[in-house]
Amino acid sequence: MKNNLRMKVGLMIGLLFWLSSFILVYPAQAQTTGRDDSESAQAVVLKILDEKDLVRDNGQTTKQQNLELGVITGALKGQKYEYFGISDLDVVSSNVYKVNDKVSVNYSRGSDGKYVFYITDYVRSSALLWLLIIFIAAVIIIGGLKGFRSLVSLLFSFLIIMKVLVPLVLKGYNPLAIGLMISVLIALSIIYVTDGWNKKSHLAVISILLSLLLTAILSIIFSGFARLTGTAQEEVTYLMDATYQMINFKSLLLASFMIGTLGVLDDIAVGQVEAVNQIRLANSKLSDLQVFKMSMKVGRSHLGAIINTLFLAYVGASFPLILLFSLGNVPFISFSDVINNEDIATEIVRTLIGVLGLCLAVPISTLLGVWFLRRAEKSDH
Repeated sequence: MKNNLRMKVGLMIGLLFWLSSFILVYPAQAQTTGRDDSESAQAVVLKILDEKDLVRDNGQTTKQQNLELGVITGALKGQKYEYFGISDLDVVSSNVYKVNDKVSVNYSRGSDGKYVFYITDYVRSSALLWLLIIFIAAVIIIGGLKGFRSLVSLLFSFLIIMKVLVPLVLKGYNPLAIGLMISVLIALSIIYVTDGWNKKSHLAVISILLSLLLTAILSIIFSGFARLTGTAQEEVTYLMDATYQMINFKSLLLASFMIGTLGVLDDIAVGQVEAVNQIRLANSKLSDLQVFKMSMKVGRSHLGAIINTLFLAYVGASFPLILLFSLGNVPFISFSDVINNEDIATEIVRTLIGVLGLCLAVPISTLLGVWFLRRAEKSDH
C-alpha cells in the first residue's frame, strides 16, 4: 500500500509540474499575416514545349523548360495552362520534368488578369504512402501487439504536436514552457500506451520527467552561455514574415531540444527499469548495490550505442553542410570559423545536451528501479 501511495504521489507531482507550467506561459495573441492571393494545386505534364540547356560556372549542366500542364485538382481542374520556366535566372533546385510527371503548382493572376503558373516540386504522395504502408506492416508483423501500440502512441504524439503545440506557439505562448508540457503528455502516451499501466511504466515516466527537467535546465544555461539566438535557421525568416508578432525563437530552440531528447529518453528509461526487473527475477538474493551495478553495466552499453546513433543521425542530416565547411571557403576558412558559426554551434549544443540528458537518465531510472522494485518485492512478502 505504501509503495502504491508513493507511485501515486510521484504521478501527481508530474501532473502538477505539467499544470504549473501554465503559470510560465502567457498568450501574446500573435496574428498571422495571412497568405497572398496565390492558390495551389496538382498538375500533370502534358507536353514539353521548349527546352534550354544551361552550363554553370563549375561545368554542371541543367535544363530550363516551358511546359504544358493539365490541372488535376482544385478550382481549375481539367484546364490546361503553360508554365514558362525558361528565363535568365538559374534556379539551383530546379527539376527536369518528363511527360506524365505529376507536379505541385502555385498559381495567381498576373497584371493582365491571366493565370501565371509556378512549379514548386514533384508530387511525392504516392511514394510516401507506399513507404508508410510498408513501415506499418513491418512494425506490426515484427513487433506484434506492442508494435501496434507503438504506432498508436506515435500517432498520438504527431497529433498532439500538430494540433496542440504548434497552434499554441503561433498564438504567442512561451514555446519552452509549452514544449515541456507537451513533452510530458507525449511521454505519458508513449509509456502507457506501449507498455501498459504498471509499476515499471510509472517508474519510467518519473525517470523521464526528472531527466527532462534537468535537460531543460542545462539547455537554458548552455544556450545562454553559447549566446544562441535561435534565429540562425533559414526557416526563421519565413516565420518572421508569417506572423505580425515576433515569436520567441530562443525559447522555440530550447523547446526543440526537449522534444528531440524525449524519444531517446523513453528508450533509456524503459530499458533500465526493465533491466533492474529482470535481474531481480533472475536472482532475488542480490543486494540493492549488486543489482544497481549490474543494471548500470547494461545501461552503459545501451548508452554507448545511442550516443553513436544520435551523432550519426545529426551527421547524416547535415552532410551537405559538412561538405560545404570542408571546402574552406569564406566564411568557413578555419575550424574556429566553423564551430563559431551559430548553425553549427546550435547543433553541437543540441547533440551534447541530448547526450547529457541520456547520461542523467541512466542512473536516475536505475536508482528508481532498484529502490521501488525492491521495496515492492518486500511489501509482497
